[in-house]
Amino acid sequence: MTDLLTPDPAVAADAAIAAILADLNGTRHRGVVVDSPPGAGKSTLVVRAAAELTAGGERPIIVAQTNNQVDDLVLALAARHPGLAIGRLSGSDYVPPAAVNAPANTSVGTSLADLTGCQVIVGTAAKWASVRNDTFGWAILDESYQMRSDMLLQIVERFDRGLFVGDPGQLDPFTVVGTERWTGLPHDPTQNGVTVMLEHNPGIPVHRLPVSWRLPVSAAPTISQAFYPFSGFAAGTRDGTRAMEFSTAGFGNTDLDETLAMAFTTGWALHELPRRHVPRTDTQTIQTAADLAARLLARGAVATCERHLGGRPLQASDIAIGVAHRDQADLVRAALTRTGNPGAARVAVDTANRLQGREFEVVIVVHPLSGRRDATAFHLEAGRLCVLTSRHRQACIVVAREGITDLLDSHPSTDPVHLSVPAKFPDGWEANQVVLAKLAQHRVAA
Repeated sequence: MTDLLTPDPAVAADAAIAAILADLNGTRHRGVVVDSPPGAGKSTLVVRAAAELTAGGERPIIVAQTNNQVDDLVLALAARHPGLAIGRLSGSDYVPPAAVNAPANTSVGTSLADLTGCQVIVGTAAKWASVRNDTFGWAILDESYQMRSDMLLQIVERFDRGLFVGDPGQLDPFTVVGTERWTGLPHDPTQNGVTVMLEHNPGIPVHRLPVSWRLPVSAAPTISQAFYPFSGFAAGTRDGTRAMEFSTAGFGNTDLDETLAMAFTTGWALHELPRRHVPRTDTQTIQTAADLAARLLARGAVATCERHLGGRPLQASDIAIGVAHRDQADLVRAALTRTGNPGAARVAVDTANRLQGREFEVVIVVHPLSGRRDATAFHLEAGRLCVLTSRHRQACIVVAREGITDLLDSHPSTDPVHLSVPAKFPDGWEANQVVLAKLAQHRVAA
């Protein structure tokens, strides 16, 4: 039963969505911004908003940042609204997955002329930047905080009004060139599109989705405090809704089993290796992350949740291992094959950049600062740690060497202060301290 003093998460989420759709259907604003915590239903909102606009006689376009995001949105639209004609705008070298071609109401084309009968057209920002002369009434921009402002500038003439949906706590737009020459300038192209748009349009309404349907009640308060201090959110589930247990007993793998038991019981675990300065390709840390995933599979973990009240055995595809660097990901994949578990090779392994937007039951994180002598801006990036620790529905396990707290205390933030550049909150130093304080309560010494 819901506590009478605690708002029902579903009611709070419905009220927020109703307010968003009211602004969407009004004529007062040229744009609407929706800030969303991890797992709050951004994609669901995008699909619903597209259907609302088409029902009102509009022919909206949807702008996403990657081909995978576009494919996911096309499939979601086709499944939930089989009566809508969905267009997938793509490049000439794009090969659509079979799933995208399967629905009867989807079409794939390399130009708008190929999609003339479509009521909703979905494409990447890069593809929409190649479109000329055509203008639409509405655009829905998914993951808009990950779009650089220079990309937004290239496509803004394609639509009259925009719905900007994104997660402000995730990684900032990525660029491989030095950005110092633009820092502090009003036309800095490396800023995200939402920030620049709001700076030039101060009257735009900003809504916030108040509930995370992904994160369990054990994780939502910590993630909210660490990465969303000014726009907190709650978990969509209650205590006891989600649980995990083993279907087999442990046989001697004391450290691994103790860590997994801690994670299953509390939703968090810090598997702490001995203090040592090591390269980021540290074999022991990487192998430990792989061994934890293999051990979880070997013992037959079963997860219970609101979707599976009777429990469901976890598969390798339900587990992810998140790292900071691509070479670490390659080494983890190799380490998984050495575990001897045939299913371990199917565990998702990738960097925070590539795991962004994805969801798993259990996530094992190799902490970006583990074993380091210094705390660089890259490894202190709050968005990177946010992505890594907010992909899970059941439990998050962090593998790290002892000494990260001392490292943070001896390496306070030294980022230069620039004129006309507002300070970013939370900064990586503070976010890491909040997460580490939580993990200290769930520490297992290896």
